[in-house]
Amino acid sequence: MTDRTARAARNQANSLAAFLAKKAEFDALLAELTQASADHFGADPETVLWGEAAWLSDATAKLKDVADQHLSRGEYAA
Repeated sequence: MTDRTARAARNQANSLAAFLAKKAEFDALLAELTQASADHFGADPETVLWGEAAWLSDATAKLKDVADQHLSRGEYAA
């Protein structure tokens, strides 16, 4: 194995390790958000006001942007 090949293999292994660490963090955040969503994000459906609706609208827009980036939709369409 050449020095260049060895460096490329180490780089790929390090990249994979970093990717998997971030994926684990991403998956944990998704699990937390899924649980929070099941609990209406702590909002009481009987007393929910515009503040909760506005917060959820903002959070949804952020998640939609992430999904659009990954799925090449909207402004990210190729």
